[in-house]
Amino acid sequence: MEWQENSGNWVLIPSHPKAVIHFLGGAFVATAPHVTYRWLLEILANQGYAVIATPFVNTLDHLAMAKNVLSTFENCLNHLYASRRLRKKSLPIYGIGHSMGCKLHLLMGSLFSIERAGNILISFNNFAARDAIPLVEQISSVVKVEFTPSPKMTNSLIQKRYRIRRNLLIKFNDDDIDQTLRLSDLLRLRFPSMVTVQRLNGNHLTPLGQDLTWSVGKVYTPVDAVGQWLKQEVYRDLNKLKREILLWLNPLAPIS
Repeated sequence: MEWQENSGNWVLIPSHPKAVIHFLGGAFVATAPHVTYRWLLEILANQGYAVIATPFVNTLDHLAMAKNVLSTFENCLNHLYASRRLRKKSLPIYGIGHSMGCKLHLLMGSLFSIERAGNILISFNNFAARDAIPLVEQISSVVKVEFTPSPKMTNSLIQKRYRIRRNLLIKFNDDDIDQTLRLSDLLRLRFPSMVTVQRLNGNHLTPLGQDLTWSVGKVYTPVDAVGQWLKQEVYRDLNKLKREILLWLNPLAPIS
């Protein structure tokens, strides 16, 4: 499998996909998700999931971003069906978002009529602009700067209108900007028995982990030992994230 650009998205499609994953990354790393989230997305594709990763540029208008991302994804999906790269139109669709990507999935699920088998929301945060953007306080001394919708309005929309019933929320223990627990309270008001929260070791950047290669020479040295240890530590958190995602997507499937 190789990454291909399609209708403004990056796609990776196994030979017989069992579901479609719509992936949205975090602010400032979402412009090239097939690069920044390569390890995680390729793992999902290798497990039989068609991956459609939609790039986006962060702005203050999150509502417009959500609308554009949804349109870009749907154009790609229609093209894949028309070209027969995806043959079963009944494939379930799951959303996976990291950080800002979570908010966009939540807005899409609250404001637009979409069909999703479920959403996986990793490291959700919903900060005000003054807390999320460096130097914004200097700007706001002249004119008020805030995201649209604001964090308060976003929470209200989720609580009243979010329609995706099945959700997995993932919070990393060393993530200081995570607001997953607040989100879980909102979602459980709507779907009390359909929201799962998992706490994992790692931090806000754990989903961005990449494949580390370390070739050991003929003589095993202390440097090799450090390199192998580092690789094991990085992969421990990544592999736990992988297992939780795959287990939630299909509890009966073997995980390699």
